Amino acid sequence: MKISIFTFIFFQFLSNNIFAQKIMNEGTLVYSISIETTNGEKQINSALNGAVLSLFYTKDKSRTEMQTKIGTEATVYDNKADKGFILKEYSGQKLMITTTADNWELKNHVNRNLVFKIDETKTMIEGYNCYKATATSADGKNYTVFYDATKIIANKTYNNAFPQIEGVPVQYEMQSGNLVFKYTLNKIENEVLPANKFDAPKIGFRVMTYEEANQLKKGA
Repeated sequence: MKISIFTFIFFQFLSNNIFAQKIMNEGTLVYSISIETTNGEKQINSALNGAVLSLFYTKDKSRTEMQTKIGTEATVYDNKADKGFILKEYSGQKLMITTTADNWELKNHVNRNLVFKIDETKTMIEGYNCYKATATSADGKNYTVFYDATKIIANKTYNNAFPQIEGVPVQYEMQSGNLVFKYTLNKIENEVLPANKFDAPKIGFRVMTYEEANQLKKGA
């Protein structure tokens, strides 16, 4: 069977790109969070300025932890079991909200439904050579994601993931009104995580369902 030189070059290119990508099955990513106005001024008084977001993931489980000046929040999900929970610790109050697969889909539907436009001009962000992806949500919020296409997180169901993007988000922004919420990758580690990292606490938390928590929020 004869193979044209064009076909050979095409498959060589495809092969090189596939093997250049590293699939990340387990590890940790740490992001710093800042809030700016659309003209670049820092929102110094915001509780989120200086906050840290950590993502712990395996192929089947994920845990995001946000540490702010006023408290902490962790979101855990098990893909195989199709369930998870959210831990909120603010002002001495400790709350655990259980989530089903339907709850998880509802919580993350905005990110999952974004349609990104990819700019293939690469930009250096935090030492990573990144592509730029932009999208606008149905409610008018603008999203910008700079991502490293040489690395892919196998688990695409973690909280606030962008499953449409084939790469690790190095910096991502969400603009709402005149505020820009910016997440910047500070650390990436490929490491084996302890199994209990994804366990729910057995005591110390008031437990409620996702629906009950939404009703509580509406009544606040």
